[in-house]
Amino acid sequence: MVSFESKPYSKRLLQLISWSHWFTFFNIIAAILLSSIYVFSEAMPDTLLGQTYLVTTWLSHIAFLTFMSFVLILFPITLLFPRTRFIRVVASIIFSAQLLLLLLDAFIYTRLGYHLNISSSAPILDLINNEIQQNSRAFWFVSLVLTMVILSFELIASNYAWKHLKELQKTIFARFIVIPLVSFFFFSHIIHIWADANLEYDVLRQDTVLPLSYPSTAKTLLTKYGMFDQVDYIARRTSPLAFTDAVPQYPLYQGQCLNDTKLKQSVFMVITDQILQTQQLDKIKQRTKQGVLSLDNHIDNASPKEAWFNLFYSLPSIYQKALFEQQAQPLLFQIMAQKDLATSLTIVGEDHNEASVINTDGLLSLTHKLFPTVTKLADISSLIFADKLNSYAPGLHVFYFKGNNSYQFELFLDALMSVQNNQRGDKQLKDILWISSIGNSTTETSLSIKPALLVLPASKNKSINKLTSHMDMQPTLIKNWLNCDIKATSYSNGTDIKKLNNDRIIANTMDNGIVVFNKDKSMFVDQNGNFQSYSIQLAAPITAKPDFPLMIDGVHFIKQFSKQFDEQVDKQLNNVQ
Repeated sequence: MVSFESKPYSKRLLQLISWSHWFTFFNIIAAILLSSIYVFSEAMPDTLLGQTYLVTTWLSHIAFLTFMSFVLILFPITLLFPRTRFIRVVASIIFSAQLLLLLLDAFIYTRLGYHLNISSSAPILDLINNEIQQNSRAFWFVSLVLTMVILSFELIASNYAWKHLKELQKTIFARFIVIPLVSFFFFSHIIHIWADANLEYDVLRQDTVLPLSYPSTAKTLLTKYGMFDQVDYIARRTSPLAFTDAVPQYPLYQGQCLNDTKLKQSVFMVITDQILQTQQLDKIKQRTKQGVLSLDNHIDNASPKEAWFNLFYSLPSIYQKALFEQQAQPLLFQIMAQKDLATSLTIVGEDHNEASVINTDGLLSLTHKLFPTVTKLADISSLIFADKLNSYAPGLHVFYFKGNNSYQFELFLDALMSVQNNQRGDKQLKDILWISSIGNSTTETSLSIKPALLVLPASKNKSINKLTSHMDMQPTLIKNWLNCDIKATSYSNGTDIKKLNNDRIIANTMDNGIVVFNKDKSMFVDQNGNFQSYSIQLAAPITAKPDFPLMIDGVHFIKQFSKQFDEQVDKQLNNVQ
């Protein structure tokens, strides 16, 4: 009897290729079944067209991806090494890896909203690490079981296809599956082309559901995540960003701060329109002995009129309108009122620059809520004396230098640092200092890093390389100044700067789009779907492909406050039931 391996090359090759076709066919069926996770994780489309598109694109897209594994990997290997055992083992490993990647991708999609990709490797690794840390035994047990089940399926399917190859070649049932799949492939693409031309949202919102499938613009994603009105999908091309769902009620202070000791320490915020240079901050560091937190990757990505909202409310700008309608007061100010701490705002300088006027208007719109009086000065001549700076009662005191006031800004800081270094007798601690710029007049400046400085006298000197933002200030002060242990996510999107230990995504909204930062780059996405990227390392604009996963991470950050509120409501409903 002549063995298979001794047959002529052409016969061996044809038989192996025929087997690999049937083996791929069985894997297509398995991949479609496993990929149903994607379909069930999304809400069913409202229209018949959307539902038809969902089914056809799901079946054909997954079948196409599985078949491409055969064409691009298995088929070339078969041509080079047409050895039976080798090919069958390699094929089983290839398709086992593909199905396992499909399950991993589905898990990531259900948690993060996007698929496996290099640009979002940090959030993906964090997600996996968190799963391992929460229950490592269950994680590894499930992973092992899934691997064994899938590998067993591959070996069984491989053996069955090989032993029954002649019988399978005579059957016709496969064509009743393959022909519809091919038809679905062309049909779904034609429907998508039509939907893209006519802005048919029910079809376009499915662009991100399946792996290796992302939309050509950001419009659909922003609508899908509730940043635009679905009903107004066509007419909203020039409308500003706004939540389509109701913004949750801002929390009220309910006496969570257990320490009622009267504070003698103040917070001085020294803020300027001008972007601070490293040399300016270095001078202050040299004069400060302890507690210097150098924020080397600080972000202020808001427009001038909204930057003050980010600073005091610790939330993205998109919440501003709703919180003003609620007449909500930042939790920091609620606690200060309870502790009878003073607040003051001093605006220094006269400038008629349009951006500066808008910036001041944005601040003054908060004045009646946060500050009882506002002092306006043309210069700092009345402020730089020690008696004056020592006369401020314990509380929050903001000094805003508007316009081109670099000289007066630095002169005031010199005077303030001199007072701080000469500690007063009635002070147990030196005051907390916050020094930064605020607001952006152009999109380009909103995409850049703006170094800032935080002085917490009770802390050690430290350079913080993690991303920080104005939204971190309120949680930091509530914890490190007011000594209140309140969960930051209950009232803000910020984090206590001293507790930062992981890389994160920070995002904010502007009137015409969103700005997203990660550790490597920043990105602006306007509401028409145009992307503009900026390299943080190069400090210059770059040409890059649309980074939809990063945009989705940015949207998740923006919706963090409203999302945690929804989760609390769900827990309360479950407890009632």
